[in-house]
Amino acid sequence: MTASQAVTTPQRIPTPDGRSLDLWLAGPADGEPLIFHAGTPGSGMPFDWHVSSMADRGLRFVGWSRPGYGSSTRREGRSVADVVDDAQTVLDHLGADRAWILGWSGGGPHALACAALMPERVRGTALIASVAPYPADGLDWLEGMGAENVEEFEAALAGPAALIPFKERALAQFSNLTPSEVADAFGDLIDDVDRGSLTGALAGFLAAQMGEGLREGYWGWFDDDMAFIKPWGFDLDAIPSRVDVWQGGHDRMVPIGHGKWLAGHVGNAHPHLDPAEGHLSLVVDRFPRILDELLAPS
Repeated sequence: MTASQAVTTPQRIPTPDGRSLDLWLAGPADGEPLIFHAGTPGSGMPFDWHVSSMADRGLRFVGWSRPGYGSSTRREGRSVADVVDDAQTVLDHLGADRAWILGWSGGGPHALACAALMPERVRGTALIASVAPYPADGLDWLEGMGAENVEEFEAALAGPAALIPFKERALAQFSNLTPSEVADAFGDLIDDVDRGSLTGALAGFLAAQMGEGLREGYWGWFDDDMAFIKPWGFDLDAIPSRVDVWQGGHDRMVPIGHGKWLAGHVGNAHPHLDPAEGHLSLVVDRFPRILDELLAPS
């Protein structure tokens, strides 16, 4: 991992419906595109460790801030499935027919939407600590989550009047974090495994990535939460291409029960459930292997 995370500047691209997206590109210009759907809250800003790992495998990082994050125009009431419009726009902008897809945490549902709704443009998909749908038959959705996430999603389920005050408080806390403050800000959402990963480059990246996403307000975060708890807009079991499902047993943001549920309900799922990893350690320690499994012949 590199010693520091360089904050890059996105380009602004238009969408056919009159919005705009903040788009980041990193790595070899002639590399195969890998669309990285970032977690919640966040932005499309790339992590140096991820970019270098991708570049070693001939991949180009492609990421954008979902509507409402950074300067990407808000799309009020958006569903998870709506991300496909933006994915098509980005690929068309790049002149790319197909891409690899990867989604981390709150980016996982959006990666699944691409796999389900634009299969002709998807080479393969990997989920890292992805959220499962709500409700999900046989899954206690909140079980094992840290107290902050339980409070957040109980507010979302109660409706906007309850969720907005939560976001107002959270915005003040998360929009201007320093790297040394990140671990404490996560509170009950991390245990010792993930806390051990929050040093150096990862802490700096998360502080910058979340700060960029929340730069103009909390609406992207609000809209993500509301999209997670309503119908996603596609059938999980109909996904035709391989989906690698990675989840850690020490994850208190998105507990391993979500990964087990997705492994049993996503079409062509290949589970990688690791009891020793957490939400953050997984995306650092296992990232090269995640890429290798994604690229491996089916």
